[in-house]
Amino acid sequence: MAEIFSFSFDAVMPILLLALVGYLLKCLKFADDAFFKKLNKMVFRVFLPILLYYNIYEIESLGLVRWSVIGYCVVAILLICLCGYAVTKLFFKKRENIGVLTQCSFRSNYAIIGIPLAESLGGAEAVAFASILSAVSIPLFNTLAVVILSHYSPENKNYSLKHTVKTTLTNPLIIGVLLGVLTVAVRGIIPIDEFGIPLFTIENNLPFVYDAISKLAKVASPVALVVLGARFDFKAIGALRKEITSGVVMRLIFAPLVGIGFAVLLSEYTTIISVTSVEFPALMSLFSTPVAVSSAVMTGEIGGNEQLAGQLVVWTSIFSMLSMFIIIFVMKNFAFI
Repeated sequence: MAEIFSFSFDAVMPILLLALVGYLLKCLKFADDAFFKKLNKMVFRVFLPILLYYNIYEIESLGLVRWSVIGYCVVAILLICLCGYAVTKLFFKKRENIGVLTQCSFRSNYAIIGIPLAESLGGAEAVAFASILSAVSIPLFNTLAVVILSHYSPENKNYSLKHTVKTTLTNPLIIGVLLGVLTVAVRGIIPIDEFGIPLFTIENNLPFVYDAISKLAKVASPVALVVLGARFDFKAIGALRKEITSGVVMRLIFAPLVGIGFAVLLSEYTTIISVTSVEFPALMSLFSTPVAVSSAVMTGEIGGNEQLAGQLVVWTSIFSMLSMFIIIFVMKNFAFI
């Protein structure tokens, strides 16, 4: 139990510490808000798309996908999104908060926390499946987020389907993922040598390009967290207490109950899907981790209550230490992982 708690603590604390660095930089007046806004834009348009491309590139083959489990994850994400939207629409009236809270309900920190968590829980096989799942879940997360944030953006009060589709297709994060999937697909049809290695890969034939991409990918998460911390305002907690509480409950209690709970029930009592100890770590990472750091960045770019989005990242990250510990303990106790 101590090891499980230690791992959960170690997984979340780097996020909080990096955000704290940003907050301290702001308090020390290291840079003004205009600087951090520009850095925020660079993170969203350059660093995070490269990170997503790199994560997809590292997948060996798209042919390893177990489509039944992937399909289940897609349905579960959509169900959580619809339920989150219904609850948010019912209890909150401010336009700029609806999109942010709905996004919080379904969008997890899968790329930054989830995949390392899956590796820790299930080893190499689990992280291989988790990486493949990212090729589906991350574009879905971003597409849903772009649609809902665009629709409820204060600057987009007159809903336009054409505008939303354009915003979705030109979203830098989605472009990064699509380019990654395209690269892996092309790599799969390139002839191989006698050792089973493709005759051309970026990693082997253009190592300087691969090295640059990998270095930029490593920069993305730390910089995003520092920027997030720099734009964090503790004074907003009182005014947003109801919204923060609702977001934390939807992200850390409702989403895991639906995503993981239904997977357990369907695997144990039906033949619809069969989730094994190889896939469960990925599902736990997908549905139990705090809201994605990039959700605050995207909210700032597209529109919505950016302050609330940042608060939700911080508070879901704090409380996820307890929620992930409970989920991991229960799943191990019943031998699902």
